[in-house]
Amino acid sequence: MKICLIDPPLPYSSPPLAPLILEYLGGLTKRVMSEAEIELLDPKFSPFSVEKVEADLVGICGSRIVTLPWVYSTADTLRKRGMQVVLGGFNPSAMPEEAKKHADAVVIGEAESVWHEVLEDARKGQLKPFYHGMPLPLENLPLPIRMPGYKFHGIFTMRGCSYGCKFCALRGLYGKAHRYRPIDEVVKEVDSLKERFYWNTDGNIWGGNINRAIDLFTALKGSNKKWYGFGDLKALETSSGDKLIKAARESGLLSLWLGCEEKFVGVFEKKKVEAIKKLKSNGIDPILAIILGKRTDSLDDFDRIVELSDKLGIMVHPFLLVPFPGTELYEEYKPFLLKEGQWKYYDGAHALFSHPQMSPEQREEKFFSIVFELFTLKRVFRHLFEIPLNVFPAGHFAFLMREFPMRQGMKMAYKKWLQDSKSPIQS
Repeated sequence: MKICLIDPPLPYSSPPLAPLILEYLGGLTKRVMSEAEIELLDPKFSPFSVEKVEADLVGICGSRIVTLPWVYSTADTLRKRGMQVVLGGFNPSAMPEEAKKHADAVVIGEAESVWHEVLEDARKGQLKPFYHGMPLPLENLPLPIRMPGYKFHGIFTMRGCSYGCKFCALRGLYGKAHRYRPIDEVVKEVDSLKERFYWNTDGNIWGGNINRAIDLFTALKGSNKKWYGFGDLKALETSSGDKLIKAARESGLLSLWLGCEEKFVGVFEKKKVEAIKKLKSNGIDPILAIILGKRTDSLDDFDRIVELSDKLGIMVHPFLLVPFPGTELYEEYKPFLLKEGQWKYYDGAHALFSHPQMSPEQREEKFFSIVFELFTLKRVFRHLFEIPLNVFPAGHFAFLMREFPMRQGMKMAYKKWLQDSKSPIQS
């Protein structure tokens, strides 16, 4: 039996990061059906033709909502060619009935508990419409099948989130309770990576149990690799904050994405400023990912983003608010949605709902004007030279590998936006 797993292409550029979901699902497939022939395809990285796909079963990841039009179109074509197709990930789990219109089966939730059943049913040609995955302990997971040719690979060390962010889909898929992988298994996987850099894809690298995070970072110290991660500032404000930062830096942490917290806009609390200063003094480059364009925002909130970037001396990556299906925010904003079901616009660069004071065009134009100001070459290189020399060259290389694809992606997003707009921004 031949099984083909596909991660869809993004509409804009992206870093040379191997698709983690594909690699882990490949490893799981190898464990539960060792005799299967497995093919992993990433159209973001290699040429792809749907007409050249040949398999008994095709699995397509639907976790990035902006890729759903591509996912559905590709799945429809493959089914017309006689192949069985299964969809899974965040969005098929949140909208299984919609996904089922384009697939023979939909995996709802996590795949580990049901993937063997899916493969056996596919072998018999008797796929069920839906498979409901259950959260399992994260012990003794299969090693991922690493795809060659990438500069970065990912790992994960935990699932679940106890935070109640209304805009985030993470908790909807993985649940509120934190589940952790055994530290020795994480270290083994990191040690097995051939590349010097990796990405920890946990929603929050020190969320939940701070002491566990310190133990993990301490154990990773001997791996001699550099890495990126996602986190928050709340943990750094605790009595263990200094110890946490030190352990993370010694484990190789170079750069930290600091959530999409709405409270970043406007007044920035003194404790958070101090936490960012501590990160920077320890050679960890913080990036703020900030949501703009909420129904309570004003045009002044957009301008404050640039002020905040200058004040803190860090890169800021803004995004227009996306009400993801399956989240509390989606239900709250549902009466105001303008492009419901038009998933190609759910890219963080389009205004998706009505606003009491600003038109969609005003928000989008203001968003791109802020983006152009934040991503000028002058700003990028100024920040590059502000990164401490004690992390040279790894920290500087990692910064460029992150910022230039992001800058290019924003330029592509603007070009696409201009196709529907007559208001070019002078940059």
